[in-house]
Formats: sequence, structure tokens, C-alpha cells
Amino acid sequence: MSNVLEEMKTRRSIRKFKPDAIPQEILDKIIEAGTYAANGRGAQNVIIIQVTNKEKRDEIAKKNAEIMGSEGDPFYGAPAMLIVLGKKDWPTHVYDGSLVMGNLMLAAHDLGIGSCWIHRAKEEFESSWGRELLASLGIEDEYEGIGHCALGYVDGDYPDVIPRKENRVFYIR
Repeated sequence: MSNVLEEMKTRRSIRKFKPDAIPQEILDKIIEAGTYAANGRGAQNVIIIQVTNKEKRDEIAKKNAEIMGSEGDPFYGAPAMLIVLGKKDWPTHVYDGSLVMGNLMLAAHDLGIGSCWIHRAKEEFESSWGRELLASLGIEDEYEGIGHCALGYVDGDYPDVIPRKENRVFYIR
């Protein structure tokens, strides 16, 4: 079996991270994997925002928690996040962004970094707060938040792979 298939079979969502910073070289490799995700007509209309600044990370976590109706940390203490957004006027932006998220999580796993897809990016970037954040980065086009890829070193045991459910594949031959 190839390494890619093994990584797909063994990657799990992590919900407890160490506070240790991830070296930029590793984050760059994860981001690069995201930029190679399949996308509609090869248009590459998905963007990735890296957040490692603790104050900004905590601000985003607070906004995300407010949307969820919680006061906890929806990023489970992850010290880094990659926010994926798709260009709103592109018909496949949600699918393209989802493929980017998948590549990010698989690459992270391959590099020994835990990850978890955190939702509510759509609501964040529909708000005036989210639009202002994009503007502060010089992002002027209309983007929809697809997800946050929480990243960090796993704190504790890596979750076991659970058996796959049966009867999920059908054949027309």
C-alpha cells in the first residue's frame, strides 16, 4: 500500500493539542499541499490564511465560539490554524475549498502534526468583523469561509482508527 493510502487510513481528528509552536518550514509544507488540491477548471480560487499570532488566534477562537454559542476554545488549544476561503463567485468554491482542507489535514498527519477541521468559517467571514479582517490583509474579493484547519502537536495518545461501517459502497457493473 502506498504511503498516501496509509495516511488516509490512519489520520484522525485531534481535539487536544500541545501549546508548542509548529516550525514555519512544516507549516509551509502543509500549505503547499493545500495549494495542490484538485479544483474546478484549475482556477485555483481558494485562499489560505495562516494564523500563528496568539492574540489573533485567540480573537478568532472567541468569534468562532460566539457563533457556536460557547465560551470554550473551539480550536482545542491548537497553536496554529489555516483558514480556507473560496471565492464566492466561483461555482465550485465550496468543493474546491473542501479538497484543500483534506490535503491540509493529510499533509499535517504525514508530517507528524495533528489537525481538526473546525467549522463556522462561513459565518465568521460573512460578519463585518470577518470582512474587516480580510480587508486588513489586502483581500478585496468576496470570499466565503470554508473551514479552519486547527494544527498542533498531539497532546496525549493518538486516537485509534475505528472500523469502517459496512454497506457504504454500491456497485453497478
